Amino acid sequence: MASHDQSYKAGEAKGQAQEKTGQMVGKGREATDAAKEKAYAAKDRAEAAKGNAQEKKDQAGSFLKDKTEAAKQKASETGQSARETAEAGKEKTGGLLQQTGEQVMNVAKGAADTVKHTLGLGDTDADTTTTTRDY
Repeated sequence: MASHDQSYKAGEAKGQAQEKTGQMVGKGREATDAAKEKAYAAKDRAEAAKGNAQEKKDQAGSFLKDKTEAAKQKASETGQSARETAEAGKEKTGGLLQQTGEQVMNVAKGAADTVKHTLGLGDTDADTTTTTRDY
């Protein structure tokens, strides 16, 4: 039977793995939220620019028609840029979350192996050295 100290250390390793998981997931959520915020802000600016352009067109007549079309084009480009930025942020966040998930799985496996080894349940023929990396 394992000693109290060994059980404590195994529990501590598990707790550290859970804390690291929480931190990495939190960072992923923050990145996703920031990308969404930027996309919504760009969309709002594009819609406001489009609305202003339409109003000016109605007031000024044919002279401003060319200027209005240019503003519409700019709003469209801004919207497209916002969509591309949001998509890039989404892809980056997805990669970060996948990497975080892999890291969490590796930490959890290491903790489980440590617990098994501590309790004498691990494979005695296998290499029992465990390496850890700081992420």
